[in-house]
Amino acid sequence: MNSLCDLDRKNLITRLKRIEGQVRGLQRMINEEKYCVDILHQINAVQGGLKGVSLKIMDKHVHGCVQRAVKNQEGDEVIDELMEVLAKFTD
Repeated sequence: MNSLCDLDRKNLITRLKRIEGQVRGLQRMINEEKYCVDILHQINAVQGGLKGVSLKIMDKHVHGCVQRAVKNQEGDEVIDELMEVLAKFTD
């Protein structure tokens, strides 16, 4: 079970579709041999978009799934899982 409501889900899908378009734009830029710095700016925009999506999902996870697990005294396992995910974000 996740903690995303329909509004969150719709918003995240919209953001991911925008990122998908940016990635397609990157492919086009590379095929068209655009200036490297312009490509790098677009890569940075994609990374920023993905970071925003991941932070939103993480926020909902902590305030929903983790909070619920702690209330049900099942927090250690969920917190360990969250820490593993956070470690991957800091690599």
